Amino acid sequence: MKPEEASRLLQAYVDGELDPAASLELEAEFAANPALRAAHQRMRAMSAAIREKADYHAAPAGLAARIAGSLPSAPAIPGARGSRWRIAAFAAAGIAALAVAALLVLAPAQNRLMEDVLASHARATLGQRMIDVASSDQHTVKPWLSARLPFSPPVADFAPQGFPLAGARVDYAGGRPVAVLVYQRRKHTIEVFVWPAAGEAAARSDSRDGLNLESFARNGMRYWLVSDLGREELGELARLF
Repeated sequence: MKPEEASRLLQAYVDGELDPAASLELEAEFAANPALRAAHQRMRAMSAAIREKADYHAAPAGLAARIAGSLPSAPAIPGARGSRWRIAAFAAAGIAALAVAALLVLAPAQNRLMEDVLASHARATLGQRMIDVASSDQHTVKPWLSARLPFSPPVADFAPQGFPLAGARVDYAGGRPVAVLVYQRRKHTIEVFVWPAAGEAAARSDSRDGLNLESFARNGMRYWLVSDLGREELGELARLF
């Protein structure tokens, strides 16, 4: 892959602009090309730093009036109070436009991690490689993962609660290697993506393409649960963690 093409694809990938097929192809390149993988990690880190540390300032008090003054006059409405109504209407429109713009900017950042997790799930499912170490013994699974990752993930067997541990694998999501614990619930398979994270985050539920997702951060770890299991039962396993 030429440097200029790699840079273009990386920027599109980090911005969440690649389609699923192109994302999977690029992720395969990450596994085979350490330099490309390192460039991706640097770009993700820079993007995260900008989002987290950039200065934010309140809009000037006269912004609404300037927006209103730059727009064409609104048609007369019976009972409206002329210019005062127009300024209020245009100010509301300007605020709404700014809110929509903010959502458009924030949504890719908020959903990019979910897309990474879903891409890893799809890659493992299509490649029929959901488990690298098959065992229900946490004392077998945890050392296996710890030897292959720069962290030691929490591992537990929840068979008494109806979620037996089936095994685990090492995968790649969010620009980092992650542990993936695999559980069973009747005929359903549940993947639990785990990696270190600072701070805590409230539980969040999502659905995409017939899959349910639960995510949260606790005790220095980020968790993402993915399965076609019903949302209530998936939430039960999330609460066990």
